Amino acid sequence: MQVKIEKAPIAGVIVVKPDVFEDERGFFMEVFRKDQFEEVGLPGNFVQLNHSASAKNVVRGLHFQWAPAMGKLMRVTSGKAFLAAVDIRKGSPTLGKWFGVEASAENKIQLWAPACFARGFCVLSDSAEIQYLCTGIYNPKGESGILWNDPEIGIEWPVSDPVLSEKDKNAQTLAQWLETEESNHFRY
Repeated sequence: MQVKIEKAPIAGVIVVKPDVFEDERGFFMEVFRKDQFEEVGLPGNFVQLNHSASAKNVVRGLHFQWAPAMGKLMRVTSGKAFLAAVDIRKGSPTLGKWFGVEASAENKIQLWAPACFARGFCVLSDSAEIQYLCTGIYNPKGESGILWNDPEIGIEWPVSDPVLSEKDKNAQTLAQWLETEESNHFRY
């Protein structure tokens, strides 16, 4: 099996399309294979797997970690969701730019967003389950978020009335993040 990748317009963000073998019994695919990932420039050392379930119109994000800085490979295992990544690296030519893709259990697309990117998703089906492999161990003291609808970023979310956590409703803007001491960990 071979992993296929499509580079997004933001350096480092990659859409991963695994080979899928389907027949009347169902399907089989390799979600992650260290040698093939490293061969195409993706990380081969994931240390944590997260799995979340959400209802229709839930938006989670835009989340990121700096201690340790954490890259994430996101995929939808049930339902359909819009996955998004935002460059929040100081000095980056694509600072504040975003990329999004519709991923589903059917199309099996995965989205790689490296460390120093904020990530989020919006559930498009009645419910969805999202899994993400992480390159760092979660540390609640080294995490934050950017406001999901920050006008300076302008993500075109496919939902008009999202369901949000209090944390996501009250997240900082990208401009506020860039003024923090912690943002100095995210340099281009």
